[in-house]
Amino acid sequence: MIKKQVNSNRSEKIASKVQTLVAEILQHDFFDDDLIKGVSLVGAEAHGGMQFVKLFFYAREKQEATQKRLDEITKMVRFALAQKIDQKYVPEIRFVYDDTLERADRIEELLNNIDK
Repeated sequence: MIKKQVNSNRSEKIASKVQTLVAEILQHDFFDDDLIKGVSLVGAEAHGGMQFVKLFFYAREKQEATQKRLDEITKMVRFALAQKIDQKYVPEIRFVYDDTLERADRIEELLNNIDK
């Protein structure tokens, strides 16, 4: 059981490191891309023995267009990540829209309507 905790902790560290590095890459290499400028990476999860990292992003506007653009540049971002990460293997990355803020707003709206 302790081994799982250590692995989980390592997965979290890898995911966090990838999130930080990818955020820097997006900010530095894609600063002139209007869709990418509005992207915030809000979380990351490592899967599959840390061979895969799911990066959660938030964008205020044009979520579908932003998702499409992120999908288009994923290979370039992973290549740039390979230059910065100090690991033997570079994890596959996938961008996933995080709708937590919209869900929270919707729940708050529903709770406010209960009072009325």
